[in-house]
Amino acid sequence: MQDYWFPKALLPGGWHDDVRIGVADGRIASITPGAPPAPDDQRHFAVLPGLANVHSHGFQRGMAGLSERRGRVDDDFWSWRDVMYRFNDRLTPDDIAAITAQAYVEMLETGFTRVGEFHYLHNAPDGAPYADRAECAAAIAHAAATSGIGLTLLPVFYAHSDFGGAAPHQGQRRFITGIDSFAALFEGCCRHLPVDANIGIAPHSLRAVTPGELAAIVPLAEGGPIHIHIAEQTREVDACVAWSGARPVEWLLANAPVDARWCLIHATHLTRAECAALAKSGAVAGLCPITEANLGDGTFPAVDYLAAGGRFGIGSDSNIHIDAAAELCALEYSQRLSARKRALLGSEQTPSVGLSLFEGALKGGAQAVGVASGLQVGAPADMFTLAADHPVFAGADTATMLDRWIFAGRPGTVDAVWRGGAQVVSGGQHHARAQVATRYRATLARLLA
Repeated sequence: MQDYWFPKALLPGGWHDDVRIGVADGRIASITPGAPPAPDDQRHFAVLPGLANVHSHGFQRGMAGLSERRGRVDDDFWSWRDVMYRFNDRLTPDDIAAITAQAYVEMLETGFTRVGEFHYLHNAPDGAPYADRAECAAAIAHAAATSGIGLTLLPVFYAHSDFGGAAPHQGQRRFITGIDSFAALFEGCCRHLPVDANIGIAPHSLRAVTPGELAAIVPLAEGGPIHIHIAEQTREVDACVAWSGARPVEWLLANAPVDARWCLIHATHLTRAECAALAKSGAVAGLCPITEANLGDGTFPAVDYLAAGGRFGIGSDSNIHIDAAAELCALEYSQRLSARKRALLGSEQTPSVGLSLFEGALKGGAQAVGVASGLQVGAPADMFTLAADHPVFAGADTATMLDRWIFAGRPGTVDAVWRGGAQVVSGGQHHARAQVATRYRATLARLLA
C-alpha cells in the first residue's frame, strides 16, 4: 500500500481539503478527507481523476502539420482525407507502434489516463490481410503497454466508400473487412489486449457500413462500447438524407439499438430535435473540438445538447495537438464564437465553466470507454496532480482551480500522473519520454524522407 496526501482533491462530491488516498494493487483502497499527512505519505498539490480520451487515431500523430499548406481553394475534410490516405500507405505495424506510443505519452502528460483507440488500419499496404489479422492491433497494444496508458481498443468495421453500400476505393484498402473477417479480427484483438484493457467495436460510419452489416456486427460488442463517426460534415448529412430520407443521427436512433453503450463521435450537425433524442438515448457524444476546428467541420450545438441532459466526452482524434485542457477550452470557445456570448457551458448548479466541463468530460468519457470514473474506493488509481509552483495557480482556490488550468494554463501545469497506481509522469515528463521520442523521430525521418 502506498499512501498519498493532497491539500486539495476533486472527489465525486466536489473539492475536499487535506485528503489522504491509499493505493493498493493498482486501485484506490481508501480515501480520507480532512486528514493530516503521515510521515511516509507522498505529498503533492491538487489531485484530479484522470480523463478518458474517447477518440484517437494514434498513427495520425505522425502526420500532424503535413496538411496545413494551401493547395486548393476548396480544401476541406475530404481533401485532408486524401493526405491521410497517402500517409497511412507507408506504415508498417512497427511504425504504427512507434507513432502511437508517442501520442500516448503526450496524452498522459496532459491528464488523459485512458484512450479509446478507433483502430482501422487492419491490412497490409497492398490491402492483403496480415497472417495475424490483428497484427496492427498488437502494435497498438504494444504502444499502450510502453506508455502505460489504459486502453479501450475499438476495432473498426469498414466495408464501403459511401451510403448505400458503394464499393470501397483504392485509398481505403487497408481498412476493409467483411462480416466474417471482422469477427476474426475482433477475436485476434482480444488475444492481444494488454492488462487492464477492454474492447468494443466501431462501425466506422453510416457511409462505411450498410444497415444489414451494422445489425450483424453490433452483437460482437457483448455489452462493451460501440463507437461510430456520425454527422461530422454537412456533405455527409446531405448524402444521408439523399440515401435514406433522414439525417444521420436521426436515422441511427431510429434503426439501431442506441443506448448508454454507444458513443457518437463528432455528431457535429444536430438539430434541436436530434439533441433531445440523443440525450434521451443515454449515449455519449464524443467531441473532438481541436480536430473539428482543424478540419473545418463546424460547431457542435453544445448549449442545446447539454440543456437537454446530453452526455459528452472529449477526444484528440487526429492528434494534431494533444492536450486535455486545450480540448475543453476549445469546446467552450467554439460556443462563444458561435453565440457571441461568454461562459456558456457553466450552469447555476456549477457556475465554474472549468469545473462543469471537467466533470462532464469525466463522467461521459468513462461511460464511453466502459470504465469507472472518479476518485473513489475500488476504482483504478488513475489520477493526476497540478503543479503547485506553476504561475497560473498563484493565489488559486478551488473556485477557480479548473478555470485556471483549462483557460489560462499550459505548458507545465500537470505535474504527476498515475495510471493503475503506477506513476508514469513526474515533473511534467513521462518516464519513457526520451526513448519513445527517439524511436518516433527515427520513424518519421524514414517515412518522410
